[in-house]
Amino acid sequence: MKRKASAVWRGDLKGGKGNISTDSGVLKDTQYSFSTRFENGVGTNPEELIAAAHAGCFAMAFSSELGKVGLKPESISATATVTLEMLPTGPTVTESHLDVTAIVPGADKNKVLEIANTAKAGCPISRLLNAKITMDVKVEG
Repeated sequence: MKRKASAVWRGDLKGGKGNISTDSGVLKDTQYSFSTRFENGVGTNPEELIAAAHAGCFAMAFSSELGKVGLKPESISATATVTLEMLPTGPTVTESHLDVTAIVPGADKNKVLEIANTAKAGCPISRLLNAKITMDVKVEG
């Protein structure tokens, strides 16, 4: 399976701007720029898109892992916060932190936490990132 997205950048780094699109059409000419990446401009940025991908991937992986042991989550809410730091080698994504709330009726909390860690390690986006991955999990149910 292959998925595609494209970007077009016009101009220099600080004054230029670009657009990101996905083949699915979910993103179509979505604006990004220096200010949306390093300041607080309107639009998206690569790190935000990575965070969205990580949160979505983890939630699906967690649901899958719970299903393998016969647990059916009512809901899994995941938020990923990606950290971009200025290192001597240049701007680098150094961490992705997952904040997770799982509602799993009738489940043992410690077992759900163990499964969450398995999902964190096995999620394809977790495996893609060359960054520290941390997680806080709240289990309800």
